[in-house]
Amino acid sequence: MSFINGVLLLGGVLLFVSVLASTLTARLGLPLLLLFLVVGMLAGEEGVGGIVFHDFSTTMLVAQLALAVILLDGGLRTRASTLRVAFKPAATLATLGVVATALVLGVFATWLFGVDWRIGLLLAAIVGSTDAAAVFSLLRNSGVRLNDRVKSTLEIESGANDPMAILMVTVMVQMIMNPGERDGWAYGVMLLQQLAFGALTGLLGGWILAALLARLRLAEGLYALLIVSGGLMVFAATNMIGGSGFLAIYLAGLMIGNRRCHATEHVLRVMDGLAWLSQAGMFLALGLLVTPSHVFDHAPRALAMAFFLMLVARPAAVWLCLLKQRFAPNEVAYISWVGLRGAVPIVLAIYPLMMGVPHSLLLFEVAFAVVIVSLLVQGSTVPVAARLLKVVVPPRNEPVDRVEVWVGRNETLDLMEYRVGHLSRAEGMQPDSFVEREAGPEARCAAVLRHGKAVPLNRATRMREGDAVWLIAPDEMAERLAEAFAPGRENELSANAGFFGEFTVAADCPAGDLATAYGLALEDGEAALPLASLLIRRLGRHAVEGDRVSIGAFELTVRHLNSRGEIDKIGLKCPTALPMLRL
Repeated sequence: MSFINGVLLLGGVLLFVSVLASTLTARLGLPLLLLFLVVGMLAGEEGVGGIVFHDFSTTMLVAQLALAVILLDGGLRTRASTLRVAFKPAATLATLGVVATALVLGVFATWLFGVDWRIGLLLAAIVGSTDAAAVFSLLRNSGVRLNDRVKSTLEIESGANDPMAILMVTVMVQMIMNPGERDGWAYGVMLLQQLAFGALTGLLGGWILAALLARLRLAEGLYALLIVSGGLMVFAATNMIGGSGFLAIYLAGLMIGNRRCHATEHVLRVMDGLAWLSQAGMFLALGLLVTPSHVFDHAPRALAMAFFLMLVARPAAVWLCLLKQRFAPNEVAYISWVGLRGAVPIVLAIYPLMMGVPHSLLLFEVAFAVVIVSLLVQGSTVPVAARLLKVVVPPRNEPVDRVEVWVGRNETLDLMEYRVGHLSRAEGMQPDSFVEREAGPEARCAAVLRHGKAVPLNRATRMREGDAVWLIAPDEMAERLAEAFAPGRENELSANAGFFGEFTVAADCPAGDLATAYGLALEDGEAALPLASLLIRRLGRHAVEGDRVSIGAFELTVRHLNSRGEIDKIGLKCPTALPMLRL
């Protein structure tokens, strides 16, 4: 019993210290995942904890479980609309990109470490894929808002590239341990089986779980347990029939998250904590497993390999995959840089160790060092690189908080909280008349809180700076209302005029009218097009917020897209100050 209590105490202390220390990493701009690794290493046999831990099987189990939960959470938060703009490039990066990265890096690793080419290629395959845990965590907590094309491509790639990485590692281990046993066709069939079974069971399992979530009435805390247990069933069953469990559970999460129901918000709240716990536990276990002095023994060559991966192999593979995808050069550069490595390479490096592959300890220690360098160098520069490469779009004005209230099987009320800003349009206004003017008759004021106490709502009530105002309004009105509560008398468009332009024009405005008003030179056949169609024609791809085209000295920028992914607002940036255009 004392041993069990000691293990529980140790686990609690490690997690507690890691969470408290997260405030320090935020101030230093370091990834929180790196902190969990470091805490695990400090608790290990060469750290202050002195814990001797070499149980690779247990670590593999913990890591598989944690990665499954993290991928499920990532799928739940991925909107299906992002697939329109990112599925094709992300799928290419998740397959061809992993292979290209491994081939380029494998040649370098073979030369650098002076090993057999199969060992070099195995090492490259281990670190060749991006990591979902690192990508989801760092992109969503970076403090910058990336354009949807870049963000979605990175997230979908990291969620879908595990099958190819696992296949390459499996192939190389088989070639080393049992040369000549299989031919290329067998490996091709294995990949197709992984992808097909993973996609089929993931989509089917997600559909079933989403249907159950919508129909069952459970205690609030049980909805998330239902989804986690169901997701793990999909994950394990898919692995047992030869499919990719990682792909399956990611797709299951995507299916569930995009079929919203009364229980979705309960699930998302609990899953956020479970995903963080999974990341913390996994990286702590991996940190305990490694021997720091052995990693440092390989530090010079591991550093060389890490930087070759970041500066040569990954960029070459991304450039090849996105060559015909109509990505801007700055977008390609950012996707190349944010090829974050995390838990997956370390987990993949455990497999050769368990199979008795020659030089497997070297592979594990080098993979661990590459992950540390990636988190330290790439992870800490995610927001800086985004600003330097101009893939950032201005943050939206959004409610302080929102609650989705289900009033029927298919009907919801969106309850949103706003704060009255200094000199905002809301300050000094009667709540009901103000809301009707800004959002129409379908919106209502539910409550006004002042110093934490409810203010009686009547015709004499006036909103003051700092008041918390709760509104019932359609979701599509959220941003417009946020602009009205924002400080100052400038709306968000004016505040972001340097990015979107000084004026806004309707997406259905004929391009010829704009050309006539400003003397713009259009190409043949463009004058009759709506501005939205003109933008898409010149972009040659699905538009995302922040996309822009130049017409002479003028710039048209996608300002906003509706829920169907169609352009509905366009910013106009003029070379000099011009009178306000009304179209």
